[in-house]
Amino acid sequence: MTPTRETFIGYQYPLGYSMTEYQGYKGVNFVIVAPHATQVWLCLFDEQQQETRYPMYRHHDCFSLFVTNIPLGQQYGFRVDGGHEQGNCYNVTKLLLDPYSRLVVNVPEFKTEQQLVPFLWDNQQDNAALAAKSVVVDTAFDWENDKPLRTPWSQTIIYELHIKGFSQLNDRIPATLRGTFAGLADPVNVAYLQKLGITAVELLPITLHLDEPRLQRMGKKNYWGYNVLAHFAPDQRFSTSKEVLLELKSLIKTLHQAGIEVILDVVFNHTAENDIAGPTLCQRGIDNRLYYWHDQHHHYCNWTGCGNSLNLSEPRVLQWVMDCLRYWVTEFHIDGFRFDLASLLGRTPEFKQNAALFSAMAQDPLLAQCKMIAEPWDVGIGGYQLSGFPHFFSEWNDRFRNDMRRFWLNDSQELSALALRFAGSADLFQYKGRTVRSSINFITAHDGFNLQDLVSYNQKHNHNNGEDNRDGDNHNLSFNHGEEGTSNNPEILQQRLLSKKALFATQLLALGTPMILAGDEIGHSQQGNNNCYCQDNELTWLNWQAADHSLQQYVAELITLRKEMASAGIYDDWWHTDNAQWFRADGQPMQTQDWHQGRSLMLLLQGKYLLLFNANRTSQLFHLPEGNWQKRFGEGLELQQSRAIVAQLGIVILTQSLS
Repeated sequence: MTPTRETFIGYQYPLGYSMTEYQGYKGVNFVIVAPHATQVWLCLFDEQQQETRYPMYRHHDCFSLFVTNIPLGQQYGFRVDGGHEQGNCYNVTKLLLDPYSRLVVNVPEFKTEQQLVPFLWDNQQDNAALAAKSVVVDTAFDWENDKPLRTPWSQTIIYELHIKGFSQLNDRIPATLRGTFAGLADPVNVAYLQKLGITAVELLPITLHLDEPRLQRMGKKNYWGYNVLAHFAPDQRFSTSKEVLLELKSLIKTLHQAGIEVILDVVFNHTAENDIAGPTLCQRGIDNRLYYWHDQHHHYCNWTGCGNSLNLSEPRVLQWVMDCLRYWVTEFHIDGFRFDLASLLGRTPEFKQNAALFSAMAQDPLLAQCKMIAEPWDVGIGGYQLSGFPHFFSEWNDRFRNDMRRFWLNDSQELSALALRFAGSADLFQYKGRTVRSSINFITAHDGFNLQDLVSYNQKHNHNNGEDNRDGDNHNLSFNHGEEGTSNNPEILQQRLLSKKALFATQLLALGTPMILAGDEIGHSQQGNNNCYCQDNELTWLNWQAADHSLQQYVAELITLRKEMASAGIYDDWWHTDNAQWFRADGQPMQTQDWHQGRSLMLLLQGKYLLLFNANRTSQLFHLPEGNWQKRFGEGLELQQSRAIVAQLGIVILTQSLS
């Protein structure tokens, strides 16, 4: 039985829903922004999915309604009406999600064309029985004494992981927890991250996403989760129960207790509505002209490759993003964000470093204390913006990735590129007044070859993606070491291992912030697939039973060394000639002509740490600077007073006592 409800005009803020009081009544206030709409209805659904509609009151560009007797768990949505001119897509037969949804149920499936039809914006079939619905939830949680860790950038080690893929095949944790938030929080996994030395996990999108209709018709899923449907709502597919908010908060509290920060990968460049032929689920039906970029013909500007591009230069859309970020920080104690295709955040439509959203972030006292990381490109004209972001951003440095791959895997003799990237990419950042934290140094990420495949394949092998191997990058700078794919040749296996270790050492010891892809440290392979976005299976789930524990230990020891050097202040600021000197293998200082030839060199840091780089596949003799040198880290070293022979490809670190 539907309870008796009173309705009032309500408040215009905050947007979304809020449990509050109005004129002495307790209830829920609903607000939705739709400046181009003529009428909006709040639609409430009972347990039998019977719908009750309430007209909302207009206030300039938004509509509000205060309603009494709204229980927790109440399902709701909106219907919005307006004209069809100038790119509007209004249709009252479509039930729409709240852009501020904190929990969503009844996510529709589009496995056939017929299932999609009721969600097309111009179709006249009422889709309320089929549509996703927002839910009123209580966000209360006992955080105890949890506080932000605020690990300094110089001491940060980032580990990019997928919630499901990380623990789905881990037989050391209970089967019911595998692939979930609770699974990552299991003591076995937390202890693993601590032992490895990780200080921050960067979670691939955990917000509710939609599998694209095209993938559903192929029988596939969007594994990575970048096709976001509800930006405020955790994805219940990562939860062991209906209490997804509590389970996620428990995970974050557990990681914080272990000294590990949590960074969310967020998607504010497009939505799951795709192009105009995609499903109308939320923003398109609420206010298509407000939320998305359009050209002069009212067609979507597709700067994301996903069919639409969010218009973050609109103040109300900017407000939505800011409210979302603050929500994750206040309600979930998130420590930072990685922004997918982040150049779109600064489009006006041209990219500007002082775009309104960036200015809003910079002045926000809550967000100013968070780690902000940009993927500094989108696919539109002028979208590549590495080093072009405001000072409070760190940026994925693909120049570091590419130059290091060329040096270690493609026989590049550009020692200048190695040194420039290893020293923090000063050409990109220092000369623009940026700090050393600006560069996120990575060799691999979720997108592209993982490390095992980088040293095992010359070509991508994406055939099981269903796109005839057309998808994915064709320029991977990889090297299979003589045999494509898996090998039983001991020499090839050894050379691949040396290459992996050299790349790990380069990444973890360079100036800037290192980011490791989960699974690289145990030798996980994706069988040559460099675009595993639709592979929710054993291809992407980490195979812990086949883990290379010796490589894992090598990485853990490297991270220990990195932290030791960080404690010595080596990663606090830009290197200069007083604390960083480069030498040829014969012990002489590097000269201009030396930077473009050869495959070996030395770097002396603070007069204490001596790094020997040998990118040859044969032994290299080094004449050491004066000092009492001892081995600190590395393999294949023969030390003879003032000389060192590095017998194999890799980096060896020597130290001396300064007393």
